[in-house]
Amino acid sequence: MLIRRFRPGDSADIRPSEITSESVYLNRRQLLQAALMAGVAGIGAGWVSEAGAVADLKVQRNAKYSLSDPPNSYQDITTYNNFYEFGLDKSDPSENSSRFKPTPWTVAVKGEAEKTGTFALEDILKPHTIEERVYRLRCVEAWSMVIPWAGVPLADVLKQFKPTSKAKYVAFKTVLRPEEMPGQRMGSLDWPYVEGLRIDEAMHPLALLAVGLYGKTLPNQNGAPLRLVTPWKYGFKGIKSIVEIRFTEKQPPTTWNISAPHEYGFYANVNPKVDHPRWSQARERKIGAGVFGSRVPTLMFNGYEQEVASLYQGMDLKKYY
Repeated sequence: MLIRRFRPGDSADIRPSEITSESVYLNRRQLLQAALMAGVAGIGAGWVSEAGAVADLKVQRNAKYSLSDPPNSYQDITTYNNFYEFGLDKSDPSENSSRFKPTPWTVAVKGEAEKTGTFALEDILKPHTIEERVYRLRCVEAWSMVIPWAGVPLADVLKQFKPTSKAKYVAFKTVLRPEEMPGQRMGSLDWPYVEGLRIDEAMHPLALLAVGLYGKTLPNQNGAPLRLVTPWKYGFKGIKSIVEIRFTEKQPPTTWNISAPHEYGFYANVNPKVDHPRWSQARERKIGAGVFGSRVPTLMFNGYEQEVASLYQGMDLKKYY
């Protein structure tokens, strides 16, 4: 049997009319039990069960790192997704993730750090205030959204593990549960999904570990219970359902770079001057703008050039794409 290896962009032209309705989404959502358990800083009490609602979060708005742009609707964000662990079409994650169990959750911390081991997610998050930040999301498929994430600065989390001077990179790994994630039973990618950042990128104030959106805990299809958000990079860098963080001396492998190194580089910075081999990156389609919504120019580093350009000073951004 021939197994097709899919790339980002294979499903980029799904019409808004094909997106799962919010009512269908709500009916399909599983019971999310005590999402991050009692004791996590900033999380409200009371978990709704039968209706499948996610839990409310208590968040503190960080205006310094929030756009004034209106965010996409909750329906847009939760029913138009790339999360190949649950399928290849945009509606697959919302339709196929009901069996996934995001609690209880632990994260293994390994590598070049003084404090390593396996930690409960609530213990990792306990010292931190959960912030709401409204960020742009630019997919490598040339579509975009604006999302109100809830999370904690990645740098604050990493510092508590005391990385050593040998830690030049930070690697991440997604959970491997093919019994709950039907896409992992397919040969579309090498599982589990892995990603990585240079240590200075990981320590940048914009880098976020998200635990929610729109003031609620993350739905399964959006990477529950913990995902990476780096808004100046293409969306596939935002690894979901993280179970491992490893500090490394050498550049770690990343899933899409393994799958198609001529198309997807390690850095994956949004750059309208560097086209994907199969389509232009100069413009993007804004999800939620309607069937006839116009495409708009893509901004360098997705509009975060002033904040992050110094990270790549002197680098050839076409070579290190």
